[in-house]
Amino acid sequence: MGHDAPLVIGIAGGSGSGKTTVAQEILQRVGPERIAFIQHDAYYKDLSGLPPAQRAEVNFDHPNSLETGLMIAHVTQLKNGASVDVPIYNFATHSRTAQTYTVNPRGVILIEGILIFVEPALRDLCDLKIYVDTDSDIRFIRRLQRDISERGRTADSVVKQYMSTVRPMHLEFVEQSKRYADVIIPEGGLNLPALDMVVARIESLLK
Repeated sequence: MGHDAPLVIGIAGGSGSGKTTVAQEILQRVGPERIAFIQHDAYYKDLSGLPPAQRAEVNFDHPNSLETGLMIAHVTQLKNGASVDVPIYNFATHSRTAQTYTVNPRGVILIEGILIFVEPALRDLCDLKIYVDTDSDIRFIRRLQRDISERGRTADSVVKQYMSTVRPMHLEFVEQSKRYADVIIPEGGLNLPALDMVVARIESLLK
């Protein structure tokens, strides 16, 4: 299988599953200079017009909370050889900042996010779809640690959000999207044999 156009790889899985670890492993092994990497998290809709208390009540795990159409446009632009300006989202304030960062076209376009296989138009852009499958208790612990240390949340707010939206949306959308994956990696970045096979597959597709 040959590719004149860039190879698009999608990595999905539940929150805290290890998607980012898998993405970083691919970046390091294939070579960051060969990969354009964008994350679905950057495309959360701007809620700066809402009062802070109302922003915190938004269901951020539902597909409607993301501006997926913009991400689709950006992936398409990268495939066509154009650079894109990716939004920068502030998770502490639930708002999109005025800044962006530029991603240049590369031979591989790597996209990552919990809901990227839910939207058919985004899913169809992927040449290789990877789902990272990790037990729910491990995912929750990782999310708790990340949201407290990196996103300025309290433990109570993380638990409340997990029970009210994260878990039900995972069952309704994320888990269901696993059926579209070409490769399922249990335990994410800890699964070295699976990563070896994925990287070998990427290299063979690039050739």
